[in-house]
Amino acid sequence: MGLVAEFEITCEALPLVEVATATPAATMEVDIQFNHGNRPPFIVHVTRDPADAVEDAFDTSSFVAEYTLIGRAGSTSRYQILPAVGFEAQLGEHIADLSGLRALATTDAIIERICVTPTGWIQRGWFADRDAFAEFSEFWQQNAGFTLRRLTRDGDPEAPGDGLTDPQREALRTAYEMGHYEIPQSASLDDVAAELGITASSLSERLRRAQTRLIETTVGTTWPPLPE
Repeated sequence: MGLVAEFEITCEALPLVEVATATPAATMEVDIQFNHGNRPPFIVHVTRDPADAVEDAFDTSSFVAEYTLIGRAGSTSRYQILPAVGFEAQLGEHIADLSGLRALATTDAIIERICVTPTGWIQRGWFADRDAFAEFSEFWQQNAGFTLRRLTRDGDPEAPGDGLTDPQREALRTAYEMGHYEIPQSASLDDVAAELGITASSLSERLRRAQTRLIETTVGTTWPPLPE
């Protein structure tokens, strides 16, 4: 039976970590287009207001050859990034086992979520079996830092809130503790946003994404299908 894992890889040489370091208030999630050769494009979803600081960080990043703004929705901007170097060139001075890095490309696994942080990547992936997960985790334990956050069998129900980003958890917790969800409400959206140091529009989108995820992992998976 397959496994679903969420884990943190601590390695400051990973792509775009320098961008996350320069913009610590941003939430940055990445999709990698692996079927595009040795330098696969990155699709980067950035939640931050304003976006200028992130683009400034792209301009100075040694990893980014060029970037294109694909579109904006609220405070989320979507970019396509063309790398200046491949993974091996990016990590070669920091990881001794480059053959092991190449072998990861053939692991029976699908990484479905990558969140870039100032210290590395937080990933969520599906692994065909325990051997496939062991190959992946042992490589990063030996070559960087690896922290397992959650490991379940596929088909097991997810814990409520699984998959929330750290900024989403912080936004929900702060809004709850300040009384934003009380009736009557004792803290407005502006009050919570000021406490977090972000705009009200950024907070609104962050809360909506977090609430959607909570619904997906609670009532969304237990209700019967809606009639057609």
